Amino acid sequence: MDFTFSEKVTTLRQQLSDFMDRYIYPNQQTYRDQLAASPDPHHHAEIVDELKEKARAQGLWNLFLPDKEYGAGLTNLEYAPLAELMGRVGWSSEVFNCAAPDTGNMEILAQFGTEEQKEQWLEPLLNGEIRSAFAMTEPAVASSDATNIQLSITREGDEYVLNGRKWWISGAARPRCKIFIVMGKTDPHNPDRHRQQSMILVPRDTPGVTIVRSLPVMGYMDNESHCEVLFENVRVPATNLLGEEGSGFAIAQARLGPGRIHHCMRSIGAASYALELMCQRASSRVAFGKPLAEQGVIREWIATSYIEIEQARLLTLKTAWMMDTLGKKAAQQEIAMIKVVVPEMLTNVVNRAMQVFGAAGVSNDFPLASMWAHGRTMHIVDGPDEVHKRAIARTLLRQYQK
Repeated sequence: MDFTFSEKVTTLRQQLSDFMDRYIYPNQQTYRDQLAASPDPHHHAEIVDELKEKARAQGLWNLFLPDKEYGAGLTNLEYAPLAELMGRVGWSSEVFNCAAPDTGNMEILAQFGTEEQKEQWLEPLLNGEIRSAFAMTEPAVASSDATNIQLSITREGDEYVLNGRKWWISGAARPRCKIFIVMGKTDPHNPDRHRQQSMILVPRDTPGVTIVRSLPVMGYMDNESHCEVLFENVRVPATNLLGEEGSGFAIAQARLGPGRIHHCMRSIGAASYALELMCQRASSRVAFGKPLAEQGVIREWIATSYIEIEQARLLTLKTAWMMDTLGKKAAQQEIAMIKVVVPEMLTNVVNRAMQVFGAAGVSNDFPLASMWAHGRTMHIVDGPDEVHKRAIARTLLRQYQK
């Protein structure tokens, strides 16, 4: 395994780093002010659109897509250091059109969509003109087991009719969200539980789609929004089916592999930023006659945080390399491991940084509190820690039982 950056990645990384220094970090307060000035809790900050134009003009656009027809044509390993840089500031990924859930939705539209579906939905997503949502999780069942999904998708002539309830649907309340990719059951009695589900495209303004509420995350009303959505006799053309009937579970798995590693890449960037803030604070604050940086416990926190970040980064790079060279299926164990390791690392590092900041660390004057809240949700997003540990242990036990 060779993790040396190619010349192409080195150039993009420098471009991206310069862009962050020039436009993202200096505009963090502008972003917060623009959100605060609007009565809409899900207001789209104008600074994002201003910076999108600059990013696209510089070629820093759709970097996540490995297909050269649609994106930068980077491998997972090549994209990793770029995603890490974007992850340092929570909203910056959108500036480069590399924000979830759009990234995963664009990937499966590119892979499974018809030409008509690509023209209608993929192209405006690639251009950053609209946003999208992925509707899988449900309140009435344990959605960590995707075969539990209960929303019904019933064929009636040339249409499908959807009935059910979803929640934690990220981005659904934002006016720019125009399309949902919805997972439900088209064949609930199929003896193969993994062939019961299908995915279908549902425009947000379709009659019967109701945004019930936006759910706070750890007390924060996230600008992105995380919604409960009700589908009542929602009718869409049969041509809106993504892939074929019964392929929903397989499409979900195809989406989650890259989605999980992208989350981890961005989280490593967030942890690195938190460590930098911790070091700066420790060097500038004096307590009991000397800087915090000279206190033994603070130095231990800094050293431990750096070690944990490096360990998480190396495992993530190994996972990216395996996905590129051996395929996603061969990297399942590594994907599961980073999905456990990285959220734990992120919450630990941010927690220490908050402690070094003292009362300021839990305020909104600094990004640490919201970073911690996001990090805590990462223990659940795209599968809870326990499910991934279960899969890791099951694979190991099979090897030894043989």
